[in-house]
Amino acid sequence: MPKSVFRFLSRQPEAVEIENDRYALRLPRYQDFNQWHKLRAASRKFLEPWEPTWRRDELTEGAYRARVIRGKQEYASGQAIPLFLFLKPDMELLGGITIGYIRRGAAQSCMIGYWMGEKHAGQGHMFAALQLVIPYIFAGLELHRIEAACIPENARSIRLLEKAGFQREGYLRGYLKINGQWHDHVMYSLLATDADTGRKTDSR
Repeated sequence: MPKSVFRFLSRQPEAVEIENDRYALRLPRYQDFNQWHKLRAASRKFLEPWEPTWRRDELTEGAYRARVIRGKQEYASGQAIPLFLFLKPDMELLGGITIGYIRRGAAQSCMIGYWMGEKHAGQGHMFAALQLVIPYIFAGLELHRIEAACIPENARSIRLLEKAGFQREGYLRGYLKINGQWHDHVMYSLLATDADTGRKTDSR
């Protein structure tokens, strides 16, 4: 039975914590600013080709505080769940993953987007994060479908999605404005039934 939207809206934003013995995912907090600023600033050239154009005040404390407030509001309204990814035991910030465009009713779906600090890229951290987030989406939020779109030239992101079990569905022309230009994207999806099949296969 689909989860009631009222049950979802009644949760307290601070309660979102997804973790295992190595990683922790939670909503951004004001006290994360220094880590976030240092990581994003050092990774700017690495991230800019794959993200919407950075604003002039992108890395300011005021802009970050507004981001945290917006994230809490979006979670409280059931629209999105922005999460920071930390490495235990020191809670070092590695990157972030957002469960966005949450749609209930007949759709029961969401989209995910993610970013990783340059010095942490290519080490399997985001794949590990997906292994935590995917069960949360299907079992915790009781959604049916996860979508992810990436620029065709982003081979690293495509490999990540395919490794996590996502299937390519189609090609979207001029889908998102990234780094100041409209880019085509490749759409990938993962269904709850796909995840069930994967778990059954892994258990054999």
